[in-house]
Amino acid sequence: MTQTISTTDALAAYCARAKDATYVTVDTEFLRERTYYAQLCLVQMALPGTDDADAVLIDPLADGLSLDPLYELFRADGVVKVFHAARQDLEIFHVEGGVVPAPLFDTQVAAMVCGFGEQVGYETLVRRIANAPLDKSSRFTDWSRRPLSDAQKTYALADVTHLRQIYEHLQERLEKSGRTHWMEEELGALTDASSYIVDPEEAWQRLKLRNASPKVLAIARELAAFRERMAQERNIPRSRILKDDALMELVSTKPKSLEDLSKSRLLLREARKGAIAEGLVEAVKRGLDTPQSDWPRLPKGRDRSALNPALADLLRVLLKAKAEEAGVASKLIASSSDLDDIASGERDGIWARGWRREVFGEAALQLLDGKIALAAEGERVKTVPV
Repeated sequence: MTQTISTTDALAAYCARAKDATYVTVDTEFLRERTYYAQLCLVQMALPGTDDADAVLIDPLADGLSLDPLYELFRADGVVKVFHAARQDLEIFHVEGGVVPAPLFDTQVAAMVCGFGEQVGYETLVRRIANAPLDKSSRFTDWSRRPLSDAQKTYALADVTHLRQIYEHLQERLEKSGRTHWMEEELGALTDASSYIVDPEEAWQRLKLRNASPKVLAIARELAAFRERMAQERNIPRSRILKDDALMELVSTKPKSLEDLSKSRLLLREARKGAIAEGLVEAVKRGLDTPQSDWPRLPKGRDRSALNPALADLLRVLLKAKAEEAGVASKLIASSSDLDDIASGERDGIWARGWRREVFGEAALQLLDGKIALAAEGERVKTVPV
């Protein structure tokens, strides 16, 4: 029978047991369609072993339940917290409890490092490692409704029970291959709490603004910042305040009054009056009044005037060969844009640091310097000294 934790005392007792374990597997179910911040609806956890009695559902919507014992567990240094594709889960816990679980293990990241391909899904790992089927029919159900159905509970628990075997398998492969430090490098960004803080003043950078003048960008920055702050305060999706196409329309028309604003074709009805309408007009005014010294500017793209197409092609062949040799997805090592940068003379980037330098970066630099060449040997490509 599925154990559902709905009281703080029961959660504290379970977390006390978990602190004696080497790891715990964790997953969440949440809703985000109607809110700015994700609404946490369920937390699933399992302890090591094969006993499903050690897997529980934690109901954060239960009256009076505090998640503080869980957050305390997340801070426990001696227990590895295992997730799959952890970013959204970590964002929720950072917003809800001000904590980023650590030490952390993300099986999606580990699977890429171990050669399972790019952005490999949980279902794929369950099939390939746990050799088990996975029923995903409850994936898009409403997790905020109570009571949960048996099908929902079964689905939710499967996301942490199979994860135990997947974690142990991937951890063993990492240790045998000597790639544990690769994994640690990849987890650095995930465990950085600043990754989960949204600064309204930087929200304009998510807009698709190409070749916009700094003066226009100043208006876009103020509108985007107002929208972000309002969405955060009201906890509603930013599109409920102002959609991107309407924002860009206001950047173009620059309404100076509520009457000007009412002429917009794309504004939602709620944005034509009250606090939102007044805020939009004020944001446009702040943008127009921004002194030239404070105008934002789009980041400059790489200078690719010196791009050597032949060298770029050679680098692609080298990357493919090195990725196959290492058993790692090539896009995890370097992107197509990275290769074009290298072929333009760039000698620094993520590809030139850490484990990526070991696998590919050093050889790429040697190719740039004419110290190695590529040669075919049967169906494989190898490097030869020059």
